[in-house]
Amino acid sequence: MSDHPDNQPAPIVVPQTKAARECILQARDISVSFGSHRVLENLDLDIWRGEILGFVGASGAGKSVLLRTILQLSSRQGGSIRILGADYDHATPKQRLALDMRLGVLFQQGALFSALTVLENIQVPMREYLNLPKNLMDELALLKIELVGLRPETADLYPSELSGGMIKRAALARALALDPDLVFLDEPTSGLDPISAAEFDELIAKLRDTLGLTVYMVTHDLDSLFSVCDRIAVLGNRKIAIEGTIEDMLASDEPWVKSYFHGKRARSLVRAK
Repeated sequence: MSDHPDNQPAPIVVPQTKAARECILQARDISVSFGSHRVLENLDLDIWRGEILGFVGASGAGKSVLLRTILQLSSRQGGSIRILGADYDHATPKQRLALDMRLGVLFQQGALFSALTVLENIQVPMREYLNLPKNLMDELALLKIELVGLRPETADLYPSELSGGMIKRAALARALALDPDLVFLDEPTSGLDPISAAEFDELIAKLRDTLGLTVYMVTHDLDSLFSVCDRIAVLGNRKIAIEGTIEDMLASDEPWVKSYFHGKRARSLVRAK
């Protein structure tokens, strides 16, 4: 007899395959040049809904260039970008606006407006894209402040009055202002002490799980790559040199990857792994 309640056959659990997952961002044949200098060439990259993707590469390899290209802040000479199933190049202005509202960005060093309070910084996307009364925007901004683990009184502070960790959290709150599907984080833990960096990583993982976010994280932080990233993509020779799990990175014989993930700073993490 079956052990399943009511003697019904137990459901068959089918492992989710790559083909079954939703590709939330698809970049194909991306090429970017500045004058005669080619930075990216025929680069392909997929990001799957619900994952935290760590994006790494040598300094000057073009990580920020790709990020800016995906966000339409830098032009490209070739390739296509699909976001949330839509081809951005062929979208109407109204469709592009709707797509932009579903993206959130945390820039390096936070990039908060120094003349605005934390509350006002978080409200910038709301003012840009929505038509809401001030009291509702205040309530929403305070909710985002709480969501990222800041005290309510932080709302009235200016960036110059914040610590480095508080700046990153306030910038994250602004990135979440419109409840995006996909969040881009550019070196989110740079400049933070190890404890603050670990706490920020934990926050990202918690927000991904509770809000259903998809996260594209440009980082050099080995702790972040080991602790919160589901998958890692390595930029090298102007395209994706290798992508996979942390185990794939540790098993790779690609010279830069091997040096990066087995170097002196990585050894304790590798042993812990």
